[in-house]
Formats: sequence, C-alpha cells, structure tokens
Amino acid sequence: MSIKDIPLTTLDGEATSLDEHTGKAVLVVNVASKCGLTPQYTALEKLHEAYAGRGFSVVGFPSNQFGGQEPGTAEEIQTFCSTTYGVTFPLFEKTDVNGEHRHPVYQELVKAADAEGYTGDIRWNFEKFLLDGEGNVVARFNPRTEPDAPEVVSAIEALL
Repeated sequence: MSIKDIPLTTLDGEATSLDEHTGKAVLVVNVASKCGLTPQYTALEKLHEAYAGRGFSVVGFPSNQFGGQEPGTAEEIQTFCSTTYGVTFPLFEKTDVNGEHRHPVYQELVKAADAEGYTGDIRWNFEKFLLDGEGNVVARFNPRTEPDAPEVVSAIEALL
C-alpha cells in the first residue's frame, strides 16, 4: 500500500486520503496550537497560498504527543487555526505520530532521513516531510526549520 492509499479522516470528520493530492507536491506537518513553534502556521499558510496554483499543498496533522500542546477538540483546533492564522490548507484529525499507536502515514514518513541523516521518531511539533506527486518522501526537515527557509522553498520549487 502506498502512503497515498492510507485512509485518513479530516478534522471535520470526512474520510479521505493523500491520493486526493496525486500529482501535487505536499508538505506534511505535525502541528500544535500551544507550541513555541505554532507561529510557523503563518509561513505554512503563505507557502500554501503561494504555490497552490502550481500543484502544491500543505497538510497538517494535529498531535498532542509533545507536552500536551494540542489539547483541543477538532472544532477548537479548526477555529484556532482559521481565526488566528487564517489556515486554509487541509487539516486531519488529531494523530499519534510516535509510539504504539503511530498513524500508518507516520509509520511510513519516519523511515525518511533528513539532511543530517536522522530517521525515526518525530522529534517535536512542526517536523516537515515533502512528498512528490506520487507520494514519495523527497525531503525531511527539522521542526525548527522555518517553512519558508531557503532549503524548504527550493525543495518545493524543484518539484513544481
């Protein structure tokens, strides 16, 4: 099974998968509303808006696994993201990205290495994975790497 075929549920309860993004570059990010890195939502939304017309999307997976920094309900998360940061990119239901109940999407993603060769568990909120149009991981970025950092932008542009 490809990562694109793994069943997902949107934040508003709709069944979906990453197959809806076939042919698009996708930046997958585990997100949280009460994290020191939460302001990255601004740059994520700007990337999404800037490149959506060229076949790109950001997708967010809220996770409460790091310091309890995503405690809200689906409705609270959606309201926070849209009113505070104007988020329009797809958000999925709250997800375990590590541990015994790690979501199958993240079981695949954590196999990819970042530029320093790190593979394995998600280190913190806002770790980023860039997928090509077929769902292959082409880059992994540290949580502290800003979404608009030159290495992220150039990797996205190389796929468009």
